[in-house]
Amino acid sequence: MCGIAGWIAPSRNAPPEAALHPMLEALAHRGPDGAGTWLAAAGAYQVALGHRRLAIIDPQGSPQPMRDAAAGLTLTFNGEIFNFRELRATLEKSGYRFERDSDTEVLLRAYQHWGTDVVDHLRGQFAFAIWDAREDCLFLARDRFGEKPLYLYERAGALFFASEIKALLRVPGLRSEVDLGAVQDYLCYRYVPGPRTLFAGVRKLPPATSAVWRGGRLQETRYWTAPDRFRLRKENESPASEGEFLERLDEAVKLQMVSDVPFGAFLSGGLDSSVVVALMSRHCSRIKTFSVGFADNRYSELPYAGQIAKHFGTEHHELVVSHRDLMQKLPQLVAQRDAPVSEPSDIPIYMLACEAGRSVKMVLSGEGSDEILGGYRKHAAEGLAWMYRCLPGGLRRGLVGPLARALPLRYRNLQIGVASLNIDDPRERYVRWFGALDFGQRRELSLLRGGGADDKGDRPPFDAEPGNSALRRILYFDQTSWLPDNLLERCDRMTMAASIEARVPFLDYRFAEYVSALPDRMRVDGLRGKVVLREAAKTLIPSSIVKRPKVGFTVPVREWFAGEMRDYLLEHLRGPGSMTRAYYETKVLDRVIDEHLNRRRSHDKLLWTLLNLEIWHRQYRYDFGKEERLACAA
Repeated sequence: MCGIAGWIAPSRNAPPEAALHPMLEALAHRGPDGAGTWLAAAGAYQVALGHRRLAIIDPQGSPQPMRDAAAGLTLTFNGEIFNFRELRATLEKSGYRFERDSDTEVLLRAYQHWGTDVVDHLRGQFAFAIWDAREDCLFLARDRFGEKPLYLYERAGALFFASEIKALLRVPGLRSEVDLGAVQDYLCYRYVPGPRTLFAGVRKLPPATSAVWRGGRLQETRYWTAPDRFRLRKENESPASEGEFLERLDEAVKLQMVSDVPFGAFLSGGLDSSVVVALMSRHCSRIKTFSVGFADNRYSELPYAGQIAKHFGTEHHELVVSHRDLMQKLPQLVAQRDAPVSEPSDIPIYMLACEAGRSVKMVLSGEGSDEILGGYRKHAAEGLAWMYRCLPGGLRRGLVGPLARALPLRYRNLQIGVASLNIDDPRERYVRWFGALDFGQRRELSLLRGGGADDKGDRPPFDAEPGNSALRRILYFDQTSWLPDNLLERCDRMTMAASIEARVPFLDYRFAEYVSALPDRMRVDGLRGKVVLREAAKTLIPSSIVKRPKVGFTVPVREWFAGEMRDYLLEHLRGPGSMTRAYYETKVLDRVIDEHLNRRRSHDKLLWTLLNLEIWHRQYRYDFGKEERLACAA
């Protein structure tokens, strides 16, 4: 795992070579084991490639940028190609020779052999740039689900790229300004859907996308599509067995265990990470596991994680966090992410990564299972929603909705479910399931108008094939928006901030394609989610873990905001130094705050969203006067 940065720019106004070093310094946490640069003239253009290395495979060799002068190729690469040995064997049959056991060298030769079609052959998590002198072009690519990031900035015929935005902010002359339309998107989704970012002019290369820069123009191509976009044409009469499912998942886990340095696993005590650890134990006699929890046992899964660790005899490490950790770490991690920390669990994950980094350089994680296998309550609800919608709309919104809102706070999940199901437009409903505001609530709170999601409802991919099942449609949204722009971004930043690599075998694309071909009922059956995984897990892990209802990694900010973090919250959202208060209708904002602090209603997700937007503004000193800000948004 590494950090990459570079540019291709007209020679007459290209940055000096020395400008590459500050960009790489901003990525030092991604690659503490080494750095390298390469600069060359290419006709009327200048090409610069930079690299920071975290050595996982071939730690003593494979320096980057890697160059083959005879072939005219230079590569800077972030990530891992898990099937590199298989690809090397294929390429050797075609006459290629290799000097080292390195996925970087295999990637270079694979591009030399297949050209821009190389992405079709890669199983891994990656973002890379290759300068091809013979074709006079720069080739960029990102993995299928967006596990590894790549940010772009174009100016005056030049293209700059980097693994994190903070490196692009070191580009000489780049004036970083807030994108108010992206702020509106953030208030809608609780994260910024790609390709936008909160920085005007800085965008993400989308997942499963390659791009060719030639002659001052960048041409992007989507090379893969999440298979749940398409309607399942024909269900198998005799669906795959749980044994076959487990074989496919085991292959993905084994493949991602390739490493020349010590590694371990994040273990939450839930089904997904427990199965990953169980499968790892088939291929490794000694596993290190890492778990995080809270002092309040109502929110801590440490006892369940300990049960799995004991069952498989792992070398287990536990960490307990508190509200003080959130307040202390949050500004630092907003800066690390270059964006608001959209989920409170980011902070414990970062602290866990720091703990893991004391003894390993790589961990496997159960991330992505819910989005591939249908593990959230909303996945079951979407499949059964047709029954609820048989009720007249007036009855649903005029009676059932108000009754649900009047329920005590302990029925919060039911309140969210009813509120979501009362939204007929799936573009609004998919967002509402995770506790975001609906359109009317956003219009009531936010003074921003224009250029955001409210004006362009097609921001994330909502192009699932007509006739697709309700389950497949919402999974496609999760896989193409919620996952890459929120959860995987978190996974990458929080682990790389601690200089370790995280791998997610549930997102092996061949495994995902296999799962997508299964009948819906093998993923969600009635109110049961991840059915096939639960059945397969019965042969692997204790039944008490398999039968546990999904809890999720819940940070108790609801209680902390009304208690230990009350003053912290008020200082940021009501204090005289607030930079974002002018974004909102203050009467509405103050009502939301008071309702939560007085425990009349729970607004923890919204308040977390607003708190983090404020911290982000303070981090980058974006402070506009109210009149100027509203004029920009008009």
